[in-house]
Formats: sequence, C-alpha cells, structure tokens
Amino acid sequence: MIRFPNRNVPRWVIFIFDVFICLFSLGIAYALRFDFFSSKNNFDEEFYVLWTSLPIFLVVRIVSFYFGKTYAGIIRYTSTEDTKRIFKTVTIGSLLFVGFSVVRYYVVDGYYFLPRPIIVIDYLATLFLMIASRIAVKLIYHEGKRDKSSQKNIVIYGAGEMGLITMQTFKQNENTPYNIVGFVDDDKSKKGKTIGGVRIHSASKLDELLKREAVDSLVLAILNPKVENENKVVDTCLSNKVMVMNVPPIEQWMNGELNIKQIKQIKIEDLLGRQEIKLSKAKILQEVKDQVILVTGAAGSIGSEIVRQLVNYMPANIILLDQAETPLYDLQQELTSYSNILEPLIGDVSNKDRVDNVLRTFKPDIVFHAAAYKHVPLMEENPCEAVLTNVLGTKNVVDSSEEYGVKKFVMISTDKAVNPTNVMGASKRMAEIITELKSRNSSTKYIITRFGNVLGSNGSVIPLFKKQIEKGGPVTVTHEEVTRYFMTIPEACQLVLEAGSMGNGGEIYVFDMGESVKIIDLAKRMIKLSGFEPEKDIKIEITGLRPGEKLYEELLSNSENTIPTHHDKIMIGKVREVSDNANEIISEVILLSSKQENRAVVVKMKELIPEFKSNNSVFKELD
Repeated sequence: MIRFPNRNVPRWVIFIFDVFICLFSLGIAYALRFDFFSSKNNFDEEFYVLWTSLPIFLVVRIVSFYFGKTYAGIIRYTSTEDTKRIFKTVTIGSLLFVGFSVVRYYVVDGYYFLPRPIIVIDYLATLFLMIASRIAVKLIYHEGKRDKSSQKNIVIYGAGEMGLITMQTFKQNENTPYNIVGFVDDDKSKKGKTIGGVRIHSASKLDELLKREAVDSLVLAILNPKVENENKVVDTCLSNKVMVMNVPPIEQWMNGELNIKQIKQIKIEDLLGRQEIKLSKAKILQEVKDQVILVTGAAGSIGSEIVRQLVNYMPANIILLDQAETPLYDLQQELTSYSNILEPLIGDVSNKDRVDNVLRTFKPDIVFHAAAYKHVPLMEENPCEAVLTNVLGTKNVVDSSEEYGVKKFVMISTDKAVNPTNVMGASKRMAEIITELKSRNSSTKYIITRFGNVLGSNGSVIPLFKKQIEKGGPVTVTHEEVTRYFMTIPEACQLVLEAGSMGNGGEIYVFDMGESVKIIDLAKRMIKLSGFEPEKDIKIEITGLRPGEKLYEELLSNSENTIPTHHDKIMIGKVREVSDNANEIISEVILLSSKQENRAVVVKMKELIPEFKSNNSVFKELD
C-alpha cells in the first residue's frame, strides 16, 4: 500500500500552482484559437496584444486568488465550498478581462485586452483545471490511504438521498475499512442504474448479492422504510451472517452532517418500531403552550420521555415529581438547557399531604400521572405496596387535581389492566376505575391512556436479554408461546400527548400496538443481531411463567369494544360499568393495604374486578 504523508502542502505552493494553471490555460486558449499555431495569419498582431496584456492578466489572477483565498483549502479535503470559491474567483477575474477589453478598445488603442474567444476558452480551461486538479489529488490521496487488503464489502439499503449521503460519508473517510459493492432498493424502476458508479440491485435479489460479493455488512439508509420490507432485508442478512448497521435519523446528525462514527450496528428496538407517527402538533401546542404541567413519576421511563417531548411545546412550567432522587437528578442534568421551566420535586404520590402541597403551590393546568409500580412478579409478592402506590397514589393525585382546579388529568395505564392475572394489573385497573368515577361529576377532564410494553423501559425484557447475551447466555424465556405487544418509548409518549390533547374527559384511549411479538423469536433475533447462533453459541432456556404472568396481553377485555378517533393509532375503549359500591371497596382495599393485609387486599380486589383471575400465583386459590 502506498503511504502518503499527512503533512499539508504549503499554501504558497498551491498559489504558484494555480498561477501556473492560469498561464497554461491561456496557452491552451491561444493554441485552440490559432489551430495549434499551424497558421501564422494575424498571429504577430495577436502576439503584440498578448504581450502588452499579459502583465495585467497575471496581476488580476494573482490578486483575485489572494483575496478569493483559493489556496487556503486543504486539497485532499476539497469540498463543494472550495469549488464555489474557485468558481466565484475565476469568474470575477474573467469578467474583469471583458471590462478591460471594452475600455482598451474604445478608449486606449483600438485593441481588445484579449480576444473574446480567448477570454471564453481561458475561463473554461482555468475553471476546469483548477477544480479537476484538486479532485484528482483528493481521489489519489484517499485511494492511497485505503488498505484494500483489510477492506470489507458492504451494501447500502436505500438508493435515495440518504443512501447517497451514506456512500459519500464512507468515501470521504480514508480510514474506513469498507468497500461499497452495491445499493439495494425496493423501487424496481431503479434496478440496473448506478449512483457514483455503484450499481443498484433489486431488494428481491439481495440474497444472491450477499453471497456473490461476499458481503460483510449492510447499512440501512432509507427514510421511513416500510417495516415489512426492512424486516425482510434484516432477516436475509441474518441468515447469511451479514452484520446490519443503521444510519441515525437526520435530526441526530452532528451539525446537520452524517458522521461515519454514527453508523452503528442496528438494535432490536430499531426493528420493532413502526412507521413514524403523525401527530397533530398544532393541537398539542394549543393545549400545552404557556400551561403549567405536572408530571408524576417524572424520572421513570415514560414520565421522563413525556417531559422531553413537552419541553418542545413551550409550556410555562413543568413540575417533575418523583420519589427516586438519583434518576430525577439525572433528568434535571440532561435538560439543563430548559432549567428555567423545570421544577424538580421529590415526593411520593401515596403521601396525600405532599401531593396537596405540590398542587396547591404550583396550581398546574395539566397533570400527566405516570407514577406507578409496574414489575409483575414483585407486585405479586407485595400487593399492599402495589395498592398504596398505584391505587392510593392515583386517588391522591385525582382528588387533588379536582380540588386545585386542574383542567385536564391524563393517566398512564397498561394492557395488564385488561382481564388482569396479577396484582399489578388489577391495581392499575383500580386506578382506571378511580379516574373514571371522578370524571363523571367533575369540571376537570379525566382521561386514561392504555398501551402495552415499551421498548427499553426499565426492567423490560430487551435490556435483560442484552445483559444475558453479553455474558454468553443463557437467554431466559418464561414460555415458548408467550407473546407481547411492543412500542417504543417516544412513540408511546407521542400518543399520550395526542390522546391528552383530544380528550374531553371520561375516555379510555387504547393505542394500536401493531402485531404481538413472540418472545422466543425476539430472543433468537437478538442473539443473531449480536453475531451468534441461537442454541449453538448461546442457549435459550425456558424457565416457566413467573407469578402473575400470562401468555399474551390484551388491550381490551371481552366485554369492551372500541370506536375510532381522528388518529388511526388511537381508539376509544368502551368499558363495562363498574359496581355502585366501587368507591367503598376501593376505600376498604386501601385501608387493608395500610395494615399490610396482603391476602385480604387481593380478596377485595377480586370482588371489585370479577375478571381478575390470578395466574401461576399463590393467590390462585382465591379465584
């Protein structure tokens, strides 16, 4: 491999080289003008014009190069800005020659400064040679710096603008070990065409391409791809043991430009997402702008993302309430640029005095209630604590919201509240009932949002699988048939804001969670994405359902139905009427919880929620 020095060429060398190009271009212009001097006709007279004009010609070019700073760029990193600078400088110089010609012809001696054909040919030749020489040096340098013996073949999925930018990003980095052997695109009309000399192939022929070119990696470089198409591409790569990398969204690029270090191996979260959600941002802005907003559980996975999204809608103030000191501090540090509108507060929603104090002091217009215990096995072992936080905590915030004039209350619920098989799900259903009952006779608009598992949230299965894979396995799955709905945290929170803005009070909004995912298939895919073979390199171990866990989640109970809204991913769930004595039972459950009567608490919960049937739990006998 040829080794090129990393030292930059002195600027004076580039300057002299550019002047030489000017003289050479002028020589070419005269050679073309006079048929390479095969005829001497009129040349003596033209030579006189050239001889008298040459000093001024050189002065103009030298001065324009100096002030235009055409020599200032590092040639091996020549960019479009350098090209623009050269174009502007050479053009101005040639326009001056045209002006000098007019002045000399009509004012001085009747001769043109330079003949018009000479000026045009010289302009084109100078422009071409200055730009081409820089591009040539750049190409030679970058090719010389590449160690072809260690290069890996890659394919880019997406032959659009992002694909082109991705290719340019790889080629501009001389240290990249990758060699682009082709593009792949779903658009059949692009098949057989080329981008920068690289051929575009049909996605249907990807398997053949990967094998024929011995491809090491594929880069996903397409805006909002169809999920099914993207998954087919990824599965084809995984079956061929080809690593899949991903280009981040444009808003994450550094200073608006893609950096090669940002192109990283794809994560399972990227594959479980859906098409980008289109929000009614104007409606959300109208609801949130200049409002005081309280977010309970603000340091949690959902609460913190709600805060991150709310700051973009210009609220007057956001009150961050959470009992977790360190996570709340971390969120405060993350959002330091919004410190003027954030008010972090330590507090437990089960403490009625603290909740009252917060609402009395700050008088929020909108409340997003995300504070809750959510881990199913833990809550199965600690029913009273589940009730004190999820039920009593919700009741405290609901009651205080009405007392202190909150306009809108949005509760974050879960699919585990539907036909609950565990204490956690039943406690969230009780929280829904509290909210629903309060909405019947209140000026505050109480709204419930219900969705499934969120990708990457604290304690979710994906971080667990990642840790198990990093340790070499085994990856533990509770049951071969267990399935779950998944949604990204930003997607879930976007829908919460959307539902909150459209709600008029009393609704339970159910989110379209897409297709449920088999957890064992998720485990196998994550193992493959990590470069291993399931069962061969990393074992999958079936451990059995955990206490309170069920095989599949539901978003609506059997007695419910839905009606559509203006947003195709948000529906309104119609739930059965709760019993007349619901408030009395809820009060009894809370009282029993304060006395730590676990068994009695679960008995009362089942009385309030007849569909609550414990699964794989010590409370199964109470059904």
